[in-house]
Amino acid sequence: SGHAFNTAVDEMPISWDHVELRLDAYCTTRADCESLGIGIGDFVAFDPLPEFTESGHISARHLDDKAGVAALLAALKSIVDSGTEPLIDCHPLFTITEETGTGAAGVLPWDVSEFVGIDIAPVAPGQHSSEHAVSVAMQDSGGPYDYHLSRHLLRLGVDNELPVRRDLFRYYYSDAHSAVTSGHDIRTALLAFGCDATHGYERTHIDSLAALSKLLGAYMLSPPVFASDAKPAQSSLERFSHQIEHDAQMESDTRVPPVDSLIGQNREES
Repeated sequence: SGHAFNTAVDEMPISWDHVELRLDAYCTTRADCESLGIGIGDFVAFDPLPEFTESGHISARHLDDKAGVAALLAALKSIVDSGTEPLIDCHPLFTITEETGTGAAGVLPWDVSEFVGIDIAPVAPGQHSSEHAVSVAMQDSGGPYDYHLSRHLLRLGVDNELPVRRDLFRYYYSDAHSAVTSGHDIRTALLAFGCDATHGYERTHIDSLAALSKLLGAYMLSPPVFASDAKPAQSSLERFSHQIEHDAQMESDTRVPPVDSLIGQNREES
């Protein structure tokens, strides 16, 4: 309160040491809290306070990742209503432990070859995401996403005339990261809706969610990046992608002079 601390409120740090939980109850001691049924380890849930404006903006807490869930459900409904059958099996997954790091680690079917995560794209200085576009994440703190799958999504966005942006996310990782680190040998990519004030009172726009939903629908109806992934895996390595020969890898158009010639030249110059 500025009325109690004057200008000191302008110098107060922002940290967990300065977070206060105010209870609307008579409570001055630990015993008072316990008598109310409040104890160590209890969850504190924020009211999402959703607001939908005529301009198409959507503000609320927990848009990450409830808005992403809504976009996926809308894409699935569109496919079902159209009667179109995907070219290969598609497994929509909903996880609740992405924030704690496990995410999709233990729920993927064994025969999945491609994994596209859905998350939030921070709109801020230094980022390329927008509240009016869907973002294809090229990399996050877990490392780069699959080159071929990411560009497949970018092409689908262009082909369907959707507002698509590339971006890098330096300070979070998604369900795709947990899937890979748990041992799944799969290609991964990430789609995200643009959002301001992530992990706060968040705001996005219907444009971004619509673009995300349409791109998800286009992806689920598209063939796999590699046609061989549409077939069940065999015990043989016959279909495994052939790598170029070792000698060919070492070939280069740039010819490096022999080491002896360089050493001799240095001696003559000295």
